[in-house]
Amino acid sequence: MPGEEDERHNHQQHYHQQHNHHDHHARMVADFKKRFLITLILALPVLFLSPMIRGFLGVTESWHFPGDLWLLFALSSLIFFYGGYPFLKGMVVEAQKGTPGMMTLIALAIGVAYLYSSAVVFGLAGKLFFWELASLIAIMLLGHWIEMRSVMGASRALEALAELMPETAHRLDEHGRSQEVPRGNLKPGDRILIKPGEKVPADSEVLEGKSAVNEAMLTGESHPVSKNKGDALIGGSINGSGSLTARVQKSENESFLNGVIELVRTSQEKKSRTQDLANRAAFWLTLIAIGGGTLTFLAWFWGLHRELSFALERTVSVMVITCPHALGLAVPLVAAVSTALAAGKGLLIRNRSAFEQARRIQTVVFDKTGTLTEGDFRVSEVVLLTSEHTREEILRLAAAIENYSEHPIARGIVKEVEDIPKAGAAEAIPGKGVSGRVDDKVVRVVSPAYLTEHNISIASERKKDLSNQDKTVVYVMVGDVAHGAVILDDKVRDASCKAIAALRKEGVRCMMLTGDNRQVAARVARELDLDDFFAEVLPDRKADKIREIQDEGQLVAMVGDGVNDAPALAAADIGIAIGAGTDVAVETADIVLVKNSPGDILNLIHLARATHRKMIQNLIWATGYNVLAIPLAAGVLYSAGILLSPALSAVLMSLSTVIVAANARVLKPEY
Repeated sequence: MPGEEDERHNHQQHYHQQHNHHDHHARMVADFKKRFLITLILALPVLFLSPMIRGFLGVTESWHFPGDLWLLFALSSLIFFYGGYPFLKGMVVEAQKGTPGMMTLIALAIGVAYLYSSAVVFGLAGKLFFWELASLIAIMLLGHWIEMRSVMGASRALEALAELMPETAHRLDEHGRSQEVPRGNLKPGDRILIKPGEKVPADSEVLEGKSAVNEAMLTGESHPVSKNKGDALIGGSINGSGSLTARVQKSENESFLNGVIELVRTSQEKKSRTQDLANRAAFWLTLIAIGGGTLTFLAWFWGLHRELSFALERTVSVMVITCPHALGLAVPLVAAVSTALAAGKGLLIRNRSAFEQARRIQTVVFDKTGTLTEGDFRVSEVVLLTSEHTREEILRLAAAIENYSEHPIARGIVKEVEDIPKAGAAEAIPGKGVSGRVDDKVVRVVSPAYLTEHNISIASERKKDLSNQDKTVVYVMVGDVAHGAVILDDKVRDASCKAIAALRKEGVRCMMLTGDNRQVAARVARELDLDDFFAEVLPDRKADKIREIQDEGQLVAMVGDGVNDAPALAAADIGIAIGAGTDVAVETADIVLVKNSPGDILNLIHLARATHRKMIQNLIWATGYNVLAIPLAAGVLYSAGILLSPALSAVLMSLSTVIVAANARVLKPEY
């Protein structure tokens, strides 16, 4: 049908756009690498053919051969147009935006060097700067290649989000027959069948059946949610043991998950406009280069009435020297070293701009389940409701039944028992628990809702306490009598308490943002001594909460591990993912804690501070010699017989580059 074809086409186009964005970034990284390697190969003969380098080495006559100047011009032209293309194109883009930066500075330097040197080849009196052109382009390509490699990968987030949805769905016809169709063919009003263990293919409403649906990856609710007739289903959630018939409520473009994707996309695009320190330095150096070069030419040609060739040589010297080689490596080298150091400490840096901001973190907002807690249910208490069974017997009966379930609560109970009895006739009670036979007795492990539904009373003084628990409670029944209650807890990580205390000592506010219920959230907040917490918050509201904190003037880091955290991770100034979390959280985040330890956030802050100090030091080294070199190149001390030659400029420039590289290697943060 045409409508279905259009819908499928839109889905495929959306999916391909996500892939194309990532492929485009990968192609750019590969392009910079290729241009650098080719430029490096071409630069070697340029250096040996340059008269200035030959004179510096004392081999001017011995290395001379007919046509060497034209060969030098041809090789330099290849380097300028091929290797320099990204910078020339970048200058145009920066000019259109009105924000001259690194690209403009580089393009200005190589453009002036090439045009002036070409004029010398064709008869203008002066010196050649082809060697400077070749070395500058090669080093700048290397710096940009290193930089782009360090930030590649953020575009995978949207792909990972899209992959949460199943590729196909079971659509029911008017006779109730099931037909497998591409998910993109579903439209509002269609009836679908969702089998046990399958992902829900679209936002829909339950028509028939009962089940417990795992929405943890989407809403943050740590417990599977019971679904009955009339309840809403979220596309991408995972059906439990029951079979459901549902009616599609929303198209793919209007779905809950698509809304999450758009939130991530918007936040990423906003964050990508951040400029780094080197660009800010390049902006000022661009103004200095243009202003200094213009003043130098005017001073010598019109002010002091020197010949045109001399004035041009001084002008070109100033404008080329203003773009130091080291500036292109100052930040990328530190970034590369800090990335390696971070990896050794279990920190994976995905977004360098965000990482640099980590030194100024004022508020850290944590997800609860799987971040501050282990995401793993454990038995914290067993309450005896009758005198007929011991604590151990209650646990063994529960484990015998739960051993047939993959439910997180079931796994928590089973782990507590070593010698588990065999059970028979085990079957799920959709949304309420599980039942079976142990030693010819009917045993059920059920939720409080099951007791309420069947009007089963509890003869215990603990009834009120159990109903007010801030933990998960299941009841163990033998026959029609509840003999015990098992209380389970998603244990707070051992490292969380130390991490929160250490962060607060550094003056960092610590908060929690979760989709879980308020009682559980309040208990975790008290245990960790958090500054504040927000509970029962849906994913689209999580991003709003982050922005509310940012509106207070706070620089916010968000720490999470689930799909439900993706919008908040993207909206935060720094998104930090727990490494054991979902692909979506990891791909959306700027930093990944590989070792799953919240304590690594403090290591991140310390490393970011040390990295920032090194970047500042390197930028000072990279630009500091200009304070001396530019006036000398302009000829300020010419009357005293001091004039900075291009050869000496090369020595100073090389020394600056060596110092920057060495300084980057000695980066040692205090953890």
